[in-house]
Amino acid sequence: MLKRRLIATLIVREGIVVQSINFCRYLPVGKPAIAMEFLNSWGIDEIILVDITASKDRSRKRFEFIEHFSRRCFVPLTVGGGINSVEDIRALLNFGADKIAVNSHCLTSPGFIAEAAHVFGSQCIVVSIDVAGSSPSDYRVYNAAQGDITDMDPVAWAKTVETQGAGEIYLTSVAKDGSKSGFDLALIDLVARSVKIPVIASGGAGNPAHILDVFTKTNASAVSAANFFHFSEHSVITTKSFLRINKIDVRLNTYADYEQACLGDDFRLRKQPDSYLQNLLFEKIEKEVI
Repeated sequence: MLKRRLIATLIVREGIVVQSINFCRYLPVGKPAIAMEFLNSWGIDEIILVDITASKDRSRKRFEFIEHFSRRCFVPLTVGGGINSVEDIRALLNFGADKIAVNSHCLTSPGFIAEAAHVFGSQCIVVSIDVAGSSPSDYRVYNAAQGDITDMDPVAWAKTVETQGAGEIYLTSVAKDGSKSGFDLALIDLVARSVKIPVIASGGAGNPAHILDVFTKTNASAVSAANFFHFSEHSVITTKSFLRINKIDVRLNTYADYEQACLGDDFRLRKQPDSYLQNLLFEKIEKEVI
């Protein structure tokens, strides 16, 4: 069985990583290059970078800045935002992106997915599906570029993008975005069970237990978080250690694993007992008996 993936999403607005709340409020976090450097060193499996400035105003697409970030990124990099042509995809791949996330343009031109998959391969194409609503009866696909709720059913749309050749689905709950209250498990499982391609769950991570819920209660292949990873030290490593302790098969290839560490109720590292730290200070040599 493939290992479960932990993915970080960097939401970039006007060149700055921001904290997104319900797709309508944005709080500054910092420079993308610094965030990417930390995530790489903490052992993230993949990074998704979404330029929401380009998403809402395609005349402001500046793909060349991706080259600067891709040089610092040592894990697979998916890039999205304002992509509406094969030429856009080719440019981003040339600048160092590994995969491309497409969204709003596909809602009116689903054939674009098939065209892109034919030229670059399905493994390169990730379709983002944003969903408004908080229960199965009122789930509808959300057009983030226009700020509109469509009348499209997310399950039907997921099946369509799979048929058109998408390699993965990046699924986000608008209501859960930035809430830190946990994922919409019903939505994730509903969509993940309706398709055979991998589904990346996004929206609502507040602590590692929320991520564990996705892996144990839904068919999602990966979990992505944005805000959650920015505000605590070594958040990726501690999350992966928590998942491994709970029998989730994830890749952990950093020097530190924290599997024996003490975590508080907020899942942040706590000081080890004094006796443990004392033993680290000195090498004990048994008295020699002649």
